[in-house]
Amino acid sequence: MIATLLDDFQAFLEGIVTTEARLVATVVLLGIGVTTVAFVAPRGVKLVRQFVVQRVLAHERVPVDATELNWQVPTALVLRVTQAVVVGGIAASTLVVWGYVGAAERLLGVIGGLVPRLVQVAVTVGIAAAAVVGIDVLEGWLEEYAAESDAINEHQKGIVFRVLQVLVVTAAAVGALTVWGVNLGGLFVGAGFLGIVIGTAARTTLGSLIAGFVLMFSRPFELGDWVALDGQEGIVADITIVNTRIRNQYGEEIVLPNDKVANATITNRSRLGQLRLSVDVGVDYDADLERAETVVLEALEGVSTVLSNPTPQVVPKSLGDSAVVLECRFWIDNPSAARRTVATAAVVREVKTALDEADVKIPYPQRELLGREEAGGFRVESDQRRADERRTTPATDGGDTDGK
Repeated sequence: MIATLLDDFQAFLEGIVTTEARLVATVVLLGIGVTTVAFVAPRGVKLVRQFVVQRVLAHERVPVDATELNWQVPTALVLRVTQAVVVGGIAASTLVVWGYVGAAERLLGVIGGLVPRLVQVAVTVGIAAAAVVGIDVLEGWLEEYAAESDAINEHQKGIVFRVLQVLVVTAAAVGALTVWGVNLGGLFVGAGFLGIVIGTAARTTLGSLIAGFVLMFSRPFELGDWVALDGQEGIVADITIVNTRIRNQYGEEIVLPNDKVANATITNRSRLGQLRLSVDVGVDYDADLERAETVVLEALEGVSTVLSNPTPQVVPKSLGDSAVVLECRFWIDNPSAARRTVATAAVVREVKTALDEADVKIPYPQRELLGREEAGGFRVESDQRRADERRTTPATDGGDTDGK
């Protein structure tokens, strides 16, 4: 039907043969073109945009706030394409009026060749816009889910969002390449071969990458946790999909590949918010053990950094070489290396002071020496006795027996 109308319109224009009629037709065509380009096309594009925003995207089932989107680029693109088509059509019609049918056909051929390209550009821009909107929608859904659920934290949300971004961008790129007629089969074959080469050359990196996702979802620790892993101890400073960074008490940052972290024994000392510590103290064997336990327990209860619940405990641990060893067990909250050091130091000071005030001796290391019975036992000789024995012992140094 459209082709028939175009043929009829071309026949009508070719029927204009007089110069006066051609001038009138040219003026009319130019007027229609100027009016369309300057007024009708901008107004029409604006009305279409308002319809899309207020009627289509404003529906409650569409999770997009259309008022926050940037409509300048797509609006300008549609307007320029419309204006170009109108100008090309007016120019071709004018050429037909003046008898240049061949030139008009060549011009329409050029326009006909450009239209598919313009459509491809428009579709590509639409795919890009859809990708941007899709990323915004996914981010909103992910934020709502993270706010309502404890199954995902901020760090995991960030990683999941980055993965979703990559997936959306990849899907948009595949769609755009399809629009432009790119052979995706060969591209996928090349990408697969390249993936095999990269996977073979970077097995360790890929292992760390996979381990990073395992750690992200298993959540053995989070940012700020105090952990001990792979012989290292410190605060978790950063977790990426490739490595984990911890900061120790000396201010050093230690980078551990995620594949080693995933295979290591992980001790999370701050997950429960409390940590039990212990300090050993020795008391003399002659001391009243129960009284010593009471003194030490009261000292523990008086330390401000020690929690009252769970209650501290004092337990006889072992019979040492020089003392009875008491184990002081106590708990601290918000565990960290610094708080452990402060609490341990405070306990040592208070226990030492309390035992001194109670006159409970903390003995030095002692040794007991015994002599064998068959050797006459153990004897302690004084310096005077040794001197007397030397004077009464005959000289045996081989001196002159003649008295010379």
